[in-house]
Order: sequence, then C-alpha cells, then structure tokens
Amino acid sequence: MNLHEYQGRELFASYGIPVLSGRVATTPEEVKEAARELGGTVVVKAQVHAGGRGKAGGVKLADNPDQAAEVSKAIFRLKIKGWPVRKVLVAKAAEIATEAYYGITLDRAARRHVIMCSAAGGIDIEEVAAKTPDKIVRHLVNPKTGLTREEALDISGRVFPDESHAKQAAEVLLKLWKICGEKDTSLIEINPLIVDDAGKVLALDSKVVIDDNALLRQAEMEGLRDPDSESKWERMAREMGLSYVKLDGDVGCCVNGAGLAMATMDLIKYYGGEPANFLDIGGSSSPEKVLTAMKIILADKNVKAIVFNIFGGITRCDDVARGIVGAVKKGKIDHPIVVRLTGTNEEEARKILEESDVDVVPAVTMDEVVQQGIRLALQSKIAS
Repeated sequence: MNLHEYQGRELFASYGIPVLSGRVATTPEEVKEAARELGGTVVVKAQVHAGGRGKAGGVKLADNPDQAAEVSKAIFRLKIKGWPVRKVLVAKAAEIATEAYYGITLDRAARRHVIMCSAAGGIDIEEVAAKTPDKIVRHLVNPKTGLTREEALDISGRVFPDESHAKQAAEVLLKLWKICGEKDTSLIEINPLIVDDAGKVLALDSKVVIDDNALLRQAEMEGLRDPDSESKWERMAREMGLSYVKLDGDVGCCVNGAGLAMATMDLIKYYGGEPANFLDIGGSSSPEKVLTAMKIILADKNVKAIVFNIFGGITRCDDVARGIVGAVKKGKIDHPIVVRLTGTNEEEARKILEESDVDVVPAVTMDEVVQQGIRLALQSKIAS
C-alpha cells in the first residue's frame, strides 16, 4: 500500500526526521490559504501515486498566495500516468545546497534489507543505477543486529563529505530504519534529502510503501489508504481478498498462490506471450471469488484469452469449476478459456465442467495451459 507524499512526511515528522511545514489542499482556494499561512515561496506538488510528477508539470514554485492558487489550477487539471490530481501538497520551499537519495528496501536474493544512498539525489534512483552505478552506496543490513549507529555514520560519511552533514544524515537513516521495522515498509525513501543554505539536513520528499501482508497488524496505516488512488477493479479485488496487478499483455491469468501466479506469468513470457495481469485468488476460493476474478480480468479490453492454472491444496478445484461455469453463464463471456485443475476434488471439477454447456479448453500440464492460452489469444486478436 502506497502512502501519499504528505502522509509520508507526517510519518517522518512523527519519528523526528526534519521536514518543512506543509498543508494539503483540494482546491485553488485552499492552496491560496495554505500559501498565506506558510508565507514566502512555496512549492505546490501533485499528490498521486506515480513518479515523474515534476516532468509532467505536477510540481510548481510560487512566490505568493495568488501565484500558488494560479499554478494549482493547472496542476488540478492534470492526469499523471492516468491518475487525476485531486490533492496537492503546499510546502515551504527550501534553498538547496546539495541533494542526496536515501532509501531502504528488500533485497530478495540476499534475503535482507538493503540500504541504498547516493549523493546524486533529486533524480530517479533507477536512472542513477543505470548511468552511474558507482554513485550508489549499498549496505545489506544484518538482521541479527539491525542497523547500528556506526554503520549509519559510515554510510552517510560516504555520501556527505562534511562531517556535520554526515552526522545529521546518519540520524535520519537510523530513524528511517526504525520506521521500516515498526511500520512494515517494503520501501521507504527520501529523494531528495537536502542540505539547505544554513547547513541543515532536511527531507524534502517521501515515498513509503507498506507491505500489504502486514496490514493486519498496521491498522493505523490501513486507515491512510486513499480509495481514489485505486481503480474500481483493484478495489474490488482487495475487498474480495484477491491479489491483482494489471499488466500490458493479452493473456488473462487466474491462479491460486503468488508463487504459482509468478511462475505462470514467467511461462507465458517464455513461450512468447504477454500476461495481462497478476491475479492470485488465494488459498480458499469460493465460486463468488472466481466470478469476481473473471469480472476483473475481463474489465481489461486487451484480454483475448483467459488461463486458469489451479493447483488445489486448500483451494478446492470444484469450487473453481463452479465459479467458472457461473461466471460464463452470468456474464455471457465469449473469450476463450483454458483450464488446468489439479489437486483437491479435481475429478469432481472436471465433471462439473464436462456436464455444463460452458465451452472451455481443458489442459493437464502448466506448459499446455499456457501454450493453449497464447495460441487462442493470438487467434482472437487476428479474428478481431
């Protein structure tokens, strides 16, 4: 779950990370009032869950309240990577002497948190990694000891030549590490972490992603979710306990278990196809869940065929079969559907499909279900 920048800044401030004052506004009139309260030059920043806000025109400086209101009108009219701007952050502008990047995420290969810091702040860290990887300081955190003060000072000393700046940055890094542990973040970053003209280290931006799997113990974080930042279908998936991510391909995927879902998408790519989505119906799947999954998949107009790859353990194959039959009959679905049902109650599931008048293509192996799905998607694309 993503937090907006203003929410991340508030979280930072609650842990003692220095940030500049700011106000959230939803209209140009509120922007004008916020700029008047803050005084001096302010920055007006679009609050959407998308990168590249500055390049899209979503970040503007203003010297006075009237100018702030005027620039906000243009920002409120924007769609940034498809997301309309409904809120802006109005914050005091800073005089920037230097910019750095500080972040903590997971290195799944190493099975540890990794700290990444760079003196090349203010731009996408991916761009820094691609063009000047030597400018990134990487540190794998020992899970037994956590991040120590000595390590934080060493890391910050390699980013900030000035000892005073390095000490301040080390304190920020230790607080980021504390947030990471206490709030179950999968990503937390400041870009840029600046030194201002008075020599003070400040967080000018925030990006915080909470691990969805930890939200059961992060009730206060769940309360920060912005429903306007989700599509109707993403919201429906979350409410039904489905994990859904839209992709750009034409082979729709309905799978149980995140690992099997990833393997299915990998196999689609391996055989030359393009997956349209990641969709995990979970370990216990009622027919209603399957019906919802079908609705979500078919909301994507790029989908030309649907692949069901179910390995039934806790998941009952007969429940999935009933869901497929119900979805096709209720939705009058004419997309080709390829189904592999293996595991719990698979014989009963096959019987349900065979005795229905629903037209599905049976498959036995993963390779077969994927190859059939790609073939039928291509045929549908040619026919249309």
